[in-house]
Amino acid sequence: MKIKKGDTVLVTTGENRGKRGEVVRVLPKENKIVVKGVNVAKKHAKPRRAGRTVAQTGIIDVDMPIDVSNVKLISPSGKPTRVNAKVRDDGSKVRFSNKLNEELN
Repeated sequence: MKIKKGDTVLVTTGENRGKRGEVVRVLPKENKIVVKGVNVAKKHAKPRRAGRTVAQTGIIDVDMPIDVSNVKLISPSGKPTRVNAKVRDDGSKVRFSNKLNEELN
């Protein structure tokens, strides 16, 4: 998977098209990512008995996963781009921007 936790991405399709957000979680087996503030669903959380911890009760907003094919990585220059891997001369692998011809960290 070419997108990592902490990357800023742009949603390209769906209900949240055009929104930007930070990747909070990556689910490589399912080929999905969770982006902060994108694809938000309301969930009902019951209050639990003593001994168990629930951060919030009532109706809470939860960020749901979206498919990684529906997002583009935002490069450090601020433009959306596709990502590939490139091997340097010393043998190390680096993420590389197709469109902007620059290495990504």
